[in-house]
Amino acid sequence: MVWRLETERLLLRPPEECDVPTIVTLIGDYDVAKNLSTVPHPYSEQDARDYLVKAAGNLARGTDYSFSVIRKEDGAHMGGCGVHLRDGNQNEFGYWLGRPYWGNGYATEAARRIVEFAFFELQQESVWAGWYHDNPASGHVLEKVGCRPNGQDTRACQSRGHEVICDLVVLDRAEYRGRRAA
Repeated sequence: MVWRLETERLLLRPPEECDVPTIVTLIGDYDVAKNLSTVPHPYSEQDARDYLVKAAGNLARGTDYSFSVIRKEDGAHMGGCGVHLRDGNQNEFGYWLGRPYWGNGYATEAARRIVEFAFFELQQESVWAGWYHDNPASGHVLEKVGCRPNGQDTRACQSRGHEVICDLVVLDRAEYRGRRAA
């Protein structure tokens, strides 16, 4: 099944070949790449094409749901988000936006929709996420979505070439429903 999710300002759809040039430009910015665990720097067109193949295969297996974040107003490809099955039954969600789109609430809007997708379309009981300690803006997004702290760990960061302290957060479906009803 091909999922297309919407919010007031955004369309979340599977990544497509037409996204490759924008992905390379946006995620090729070191200030974006350094906040993601598996993104190399520099980021090439081949890296983007490999990502499309991997995303399509994972979607077909039902282990990973990756989306391009598109602004409805003008069709601008702004970044990506997704829900990823980890360690057999843990559901991590994540998001990234290119620098030109920071500070406008798009990350929060995309993160909320991807959490709803995990809870209500995929019927997951909980989701978790992590943010690098030196990226507090991502921590604020996760707080706005309703996540609560769940410890710290270190996580590899391919673009930095070393492990980075990662703050972990968690959210369960009952907590999320309670916040939406309030």
